[in-house]
Amino acid sequence: MEREWVVEESVAIEAGTRAVYAAVADLRRMREWSPEVFATWIRGRAVRPGTKFVGFNRLGWRVWFTTCEVTVAVPGEAFAFRVSSFGLPVALWGYRVEDVGGADGARTRLTEYWEDLRRGTRGAGLVSLLGKVFTGVPAEERAALNRAGMRATLGRIKAGVERG
Repeated sequence: MEREWVVEESVAIEAGTRAVYAAVADLRRMREWSPEVFATWIRGRAVRPGTKFVGFNRLGWRVWFTTCEVTVAVPGEAFAFRVSSFGLPVALWGYRVEDVGGADGARTRLTEYWEDLRRGTRGAGLVSLLGKVFTGVPAEERAALNRAGMRATLGRIKAGVERG
């Protein structure tokens, strides 16, 4: 099977775009949504392009951190961030928020996407090796793991936002 470099999953949420965006752009809530993230450390209070943060992750007994920078923060529309490890590009994670109407006009499609950036750069091989050492997951298997994680994340966001 050919390696997947981009993965995306979507879910419909019975809420407006602003509420859905607020949930995904609140970096401190990331641990509620993601099956891997257990903590975040954010530099500053405002979350906007250029905001830097550290994500602390866990998979089984393995624990690691990544440094991240917000690249897109458009309320009600899109939120994204780049992930790096020891200064080397790892991935781009993001969310697209789309109004899809609904009976009362408050229904949103939330799409989570991931792009593997570990290709075509001088450090791609090294950061892939570091990823396997720290996470236990070979780079070739990361897309499948992320797809399952996205489904869990989107389900948690849906439940949290709809619950209010």
